[in-house]
Amino acid sequence: MLTPVTDADGAPFWEYAARGELRVQACADCGEPRFPPRPCCPRCRSFASEWRPVPGRGRVWSYVVPHPPLLPGYAEQAPYNVVVVELAEHPRIRLVGNVVAHAGARLDSVDPGRLRIGARVRAVFSGGLPQWVLA
Repeated sequence: MLTPVTDADGAPFWEYAARGELRVQACADCGEPRFPPRPCCPRCRSFASEWRPVPGRGRVWSYVVPHPPLLPGYAEQAPYNVVVVELAEHPRIRLVGNVVAHAGARLDSVDPGRLRIGARVRAVFSGGLPQWVLA
């Protein structure tokens, strides 16, 4: 399984995910949510930030099914999906992950034929990684 490479800006995202919480960075001055995390607000240029919880509802904005798998360690789980999820609460925020049958399920637990652009999903967590299930 891949593990995230963290930096100072993104480390809180992974710390919250390890606790089963989906949070996004937001400007503490103007309130603009942003992802990926970064030191400066793209809207007002403030360096003040905070991490706000989000419900974790969204829709599949895009997806691919790699053929063959791009990473050898994932070959036994092929075919699997990789999705880009647009958060319902913050449509400009998009997260990459996988749609699975339930938290901790194998990457191939959802038939790729069930995926559609616009499908509603919700966040679940396994091993500190956000995943998605069909809503």
